[in-house]
Amino acid sequence: MKKYILTILIIISLSAGCNDDFLDREPTDILLEDQVWSDEGLILSVLTDLYNRYHDIQQITAWAEYTNFDEAFASNFGNYWRHQFQDYSYDWWGLWDYGYVRELNLFIQKAESTTQIKPEAQERFIAEARFLRAALYFEHVKRVGGVPIILDPLEYDFSGDPTYLQFPRNKEHEVYDFVISELEEIKDILPNDGNIKSRATKGLALAMVSRAALYAGSIAKYGATTPQVSTPGGEVGIPLSMAEGYYQKALSSAQELINDGNYALYRKKDNLSENFASLFLDEDGNSEIIFVKDYKEKGVTHGFTIDAIPRSLREENIAGGNINVSLNLVQSFEYLDNTFSEIKTIDEATGNYIYYDDPIEAFEGRDARLAGTVILPGSTYRGKQVDIWAGYQLADGSIISADQLGGRAVLPGNTVESQVVGYDGPVDQLESSAQSGFYVRKFNDLDVGSGQRGTGSDVWWVRYRYAEVLLNAAEAAFELGNTSVALPYINEVRQRAGFSTDLGAGDLTFDRIVHERKVELAFEGHILFDMKRWRLAHKVWNGEYTELTNNPGIANEPSTRVFALWPYKIYDPGNPNDGKWIFKEVLPSVVNNAHRFRMGNYYSNIGEGIRNANPKIVKNPNQ
Repeated sequence: MKKYILTILIIISLSAGCNDDFLDREPTDILLEDQVWSDEGLILSVLTDLYNRYHDIQQITAWAEYTNFDEAFASNFGNYWRHQFQDYSYDWWGLWDYGYVRELNLFIQKAESTTQIKPEAQERFIAEARFLRAALYFEHVKRVGGVPIILDPLEYDFSGDPTYLQFPRNKEHEVYDFVISELEEIKDILPNDGNIKSRATKGLALAMVSRAALYAGSIAKYGATTPQVSTPGGEVGIPLSMAEGYYQKALSSAQELINDGNYALYRKKDNLSENFASLFLDEDGNSEIIFVKDYKEKGVTHGFTIDAIPRSLREENIAGGNINVSLNLVQSFEYLDNTFSEIKTIDEATGNYIYYDDPIEAFEGRDARLAGTVILPGSTYRGKQVDIWAGYQLADGSIISADQLGGRAVLPGNTVESQVVGYDGPVDQLESSAQSGFYVRKFNDLDVGSGQRGTGSDVWWVRYRYAEVLLNAAEAAFELGNTSVALPYINEVRQRAGFSTDLGAGDLTFDRIVHERKVELAFEGHILFDMKRWRLAHKVWNGEYTELTNNPGIANEPSTRVFALWPYKIYDPGNPNDGKWIFKEVLPSVVNNAHRFRMGNYYSNIGEGIRNANPKIVKNPNQ
């Protein structure tokens, strides 16, 4: 072996022209550690990679995850299974990423020890890495409960005894406490600049504290209703006595951010639905956005619009229309008089269908966020009217339709074919058609080319925004019994959605809190964790074959299957209703099972391999 190495060295020496200092030269294609930690630009590139590893579940680069619950239907064959199972897997949304923990700890250690960069840059780099570490522990605790808090980059000594690397799980509240304390320690080190969107700022630290403390307070309060979802050592479960302190922290952090004045609700357009839709697309001086994954800044794109754009408007002969918003969600958007109601399809007085001159009329008078979140039948998108209708209904109640988009058939009394179904469908079991009767608008890019594979969309993924902070403040104040404090925050969000009559003290209930987050934050990755922390998940997704609820404003109403609403055009020449529209509530045929969230789903499984490697890791309950 020594002879082989010596031979290589001789060859290298000869090829270098017998230059004595050849072996002492620094490589030109590899950056050495000392080089990285003496250059702020190189350090930032390492930090950028750590930002890129931030964990999300539902997001625009994983559109199918939007269809796991009752927000949306997956209109493609490869994801129909999401509507055909009953029980959620115990490890579906689990996380155990201690490789990432170690790299963050290493970064902090190296950044603390360097003396080659400006102190203010060093201080910010360390604070950002601590933010990312706190965010990672927050992701861990909200998925699996208490985890070991490791703050040093541990090294194995190859002694054969790994026990010194084995740590037990911290209590659930200890992890929340760590997240909150870390963020509070670094908040004033980070820039207090609302124009920074893709790196940590003081505003982001405060926003995360408000969210984390709200989660912990909810688990303490509502976890008392599910005592079986706990462990004797506190790895899962937070004492009820801690709820008030967490709610106080959530409120004070949210109020500090609000009072700083760096953020405000987005209000650039007079049309409130257009304004809400633009909130997620406008990257120019957007006052509401706190933290994003910014694709444009990174010079990369994603395929969300390719998958989500209405089928009739797709830019090339691929995909389109795969995400269908559920009727369950659509009917949750209340009327502007602050009342709830299902979409009106039947005249209660006569029992007959309600006839609409235009299908969009069925959705008028509702929360402006509806049309800003959902592409509705009869609505205009990208300057064109979407073509969502299921067929013709004849005078005898029979239906003429087709099994392909824009399909044609001969109508009674005619000799030539006419179009009998929309170019967007719905056609049952035809992928990419609007099988629920709706498409998703939120995050759907308007730019030409964003629906093409060679181009894609650079719309950012919004992780934190100001409206959520207002809702956090409202919820925390409500839970503390401070209704007068809560009302201005929730009403500010609702006013932007078109509500002219504010909620009063007697209107603000837990159901209202749940509803407001559901419609404001749809498709933003909140539904699972909100339902878990409120201990509502096992009640709403209870595994029973429930019909569509007629009480969309009730927080614990079961919603286990994704329903659809199909528009039909009336064909009845000579009748005043000829050419008008009716709607029918439909259950897509592939929705053949009900979602069931079990007690063991509140905390995801910690894998057997992890527990075998570290016997100190206790198993989560009910699994």
